[in-house]
Amino acid sequence: MTDTIPTQFEVLDERAAGIGGDYRTEVLHTGTRWGEGPVYFPAGRFLVWSDIPNDRLLRWDEPTGLVGPFRQPAGYVNGNTLDREGRLVSCEQGGRRVTRTEHDGSVTVIADRWQGRRFNSPNDVVVRSDGSVWFTDPPYGITSDYEGVAAEQEIDGCHVYRADPVTGETRIVADDFDRPNGLAFSLDESLLYVADTRRRHLRVFEVREDGTLAGGKVFAEGAEKDAFDGLRLDATGRVWAVVGKAVHCYDPDGTLIGRLLLPEPAANLVFGGPKRNRLFIAAASSLYSLMSNVTGAPPVWARR
Repeated sequence: MTDTIPTQFEVLDERAAGIGGDYRTEVLHTGTRWGEGPVYFPAGRFLVWSDIPNDRLLRWDEPTGLVGPFRQPAGYVNGNTLDREGRLVSCEQGGRRVTRTEHDGSVTVIADRWQGRRFNSPNDVVVRSDGSVWFTDPPYGITSDYEGVAAEQEIDGCHVYRADPVTGETRIVADDFDRPNGLAFSLDESLLYVADTRRRHLRVFEVREDGTLAGGKVFAEGAEKDAFDGLRLDATGRVWAVVGKAVHCYDPDGTLIGRLLLPEPAANLVFGGPKRNRLFIAAASSLYSLMSNVTGAPPVWARR
């Protein structure tokens, strides 16, 4: 039997009225050291997420509720997403690279260097409908052996990158971050939201046709102890961000309209389930789930 906790959703603005969900939030699994990168596979109705310090990927099966190993060792994987073909794309902090798991289980390296120098430790990743792979690169995986492998930083700074789907070229698209982290595209992919964890804010960029970025204004700011992490959008364009012990919901104009309170620090989230109305949250020790009144943004393969 799945454990549950009372759902604590605070409505901070009338625009958040009615976007909650079940009055009980499910605790699907407990036992991770630091959960991250949840990704839902609609074809198999299962979810994969990272347990970084334990160097493993776990799998939760929706029809049965069973949890088991998906891959171990896993290269200290952090963020995960799916590409247009439904393949798993992952940020490996240990290998300091971004990889793709093919349908036969083999692993392809998408990017592991910029101008011959190894990345710090790729953190989170999104795929655009043109097949380009966008990821952030803070140093969390090389500062110690806890979430990766202690090593020297080879690149000066922590940047946001884009890997070209045709040429494979990887280039910096934003270089003025302190600790870039979660990222997500707007519904029409004209905007890119990127969290800066150390600066405790969320920024938004315009995405040009040539794959470069413009702007970068602050979209939302957290309180003194509120560090932004993973992001997702729902089908109306609202931005859902993990911020400390809560999931914040922002209107497209940047107003904080509601928040889901959690019993422990969290890291990332994803909408899943057959109708994309089940919110999964990877927290420090547990995986949570809330059946909500909100539908997640369409997957990358459904965009044009």
